[in-house]
Amino acid sequence: MPAYVYRVTKYDPADRDEHGHYTGLEDTGSDHGEVEAAYLQAVAAFATETGVDHLAIREPGVPSIAHFGVEPPVDGYGLDGLFQPAPDAVTGPSLPPGFHDGAQVPLRTALELVRAMLRDNGAWCRLEVEDVFAVHVGWDQYLYIGSNHPCEEALVRICATGLFPERLTSSPYDFDPEDERAGLLRPGDDAFWDGLGAAVASGRAGVLEEMFVEGATRWHSLTPDILGSVRAGLAPRARLAVRPPLSSDIDAVLAAFPADGLVEGVWQDKDGRLHSAICDENEFPELASRISAASAAVLLSGYEGEDLPLYTAVMPDNDGVVRARWRPALAAADQSRQTLSQAHSGASDQPARAAQQDQNPVPITAFRDDH
Repeated sequence: MPAYVYRVTKYDPADRDEHGHYTGLEDTGSDHGEVEAAYLQAVAAFATETGVDHLAIREPGVPSIAHFGVEPPVDGYGLDGLFQPAPDAVTGPSLPPGFHDGAQVPLRTALELVRAMLRDNGAWCRLEVEDVFAVHVGWDQYLYIGSNHPCEEALVRICATGLFPERLTSSPYDFDPEDERAGLLRPGDDAFWDGLGAAVASGRAGVLEEMFVEGATRWHSLTPDILGSVRAGLAPRARLAVRPPLSSDIDAVLAAFPADGLVEGVWQDKDGRLHSAICDENEFPELASRISAASAAVLLSGYEGEDLPLYTAVMPDNDGVVRARWRPALAAADQSRQTLSQAHSGASDQPARAAQQDQNPVPITAFRDDH
């Protein structure tokens, strides 16, 4: 976050207790009116005084079924009309291809994204110009704006609208790689795809998971003749996870359902299309019904540290540089390296085992079509 950071809210600091908790009567939702407009004016005023007219989308995300905002998510997650829609041929989560990490958007589009976040429409992202300007929207109408300029005129304008800017040392929504429980960073470069081609040809690898937005995933079948087209169709800066081929023994897959908990089912229908769903025991019958009609499938644990992919990568930009800050999930290859490193150093393997036992559930997602 740049040097000058402010928390901008509609909550009067005079109505906070000794712990900083708001005790006043202001509602935590957006009014979709004058107060919301004041928030957008605050962002525009800071951006104008900083000299910013375009911002980068960073770490975009959409909710799964588990949505904790004050207002329910809307169709399109608040992105409709802001980007070119996804082609009709694209299956899976319907998100515009322009909503991706690193996408540059004009200030007017950035303001509409802020509006969508204030309304809990579903889409979320950081909006930044590296080391120059940043906008983060938190829960309950908490807006964080950072600039490399004091922006004194903007502060005056914000106060005049009835909002309250408060100086902070940093935004609680700053990206912190130390908070990322993730695996090693590998670029999805030519070397990665050459290795993937060999793994596919040997039968060791068979499907690719593309995490193009937090909360949205597409699955791809892998054969040697289509690797190039799969690579060309991936979203910019997507996180990738490689897994073995699906099992054609559907009876064995159905028998593998646990009594309860979270599982992810991935299955291929008779037309060759891949589908996936994450669900708990309440949705097991529906998932089992879909898998029973599949030509191939697999059940994966819905908990971190279990059923790890073979290996992972992050797609680089066109110049070959990985500028994405997010990291893929831990892979089996990472765990093997950790075990080998501990064996060489004589370190205990207890931390690794503890990490495996720390079962943090991932959000439940709706049934969706993927390719």
